[in-house]
Amino acid sequence: MLIFKIFRADEWAQLQAEGTTMGAPIDLADGFVHFSTATQAAETAAKHFAGLDGLWLLALEANDLGEALKWEVSRGGDKFPHLYREMRLDEVLWAKPLPLVDGVHEFPKEAGV
Repeated sequence: MLIFKIFRADEWAQLQAEGTTMGAPIDLADGFVHFSTATQAAETAAKHFAGLDGLWLLALEANDLGEALKWEVSRGGDKFPHLYREMRLDEVLWAKPLPLVDGVHEFPKEAGV
């Protein structure tokens, strides 16, 4: 199952340069890397990245992340994937731009959103 991470351009560039990341500022504050499923990603973008352009959508395979990936209840009672370790660049299956079109983030068809 694919899970998704939304990064700002500088966060994506940092992961590419360093090979690992503990995530965005919210991830660092919460102590884990936040991810969304395909059914959660659009709401995550609208809630946490409203009006922001220059974003990237990263896809990872949940089954490849091991026991450090926990499914925990969050927004609306849904279970969200949270990674309790560094995310590695080699775990990213693909990264695609997440452009803002008429005020809404346009997800790539590969995301299934």
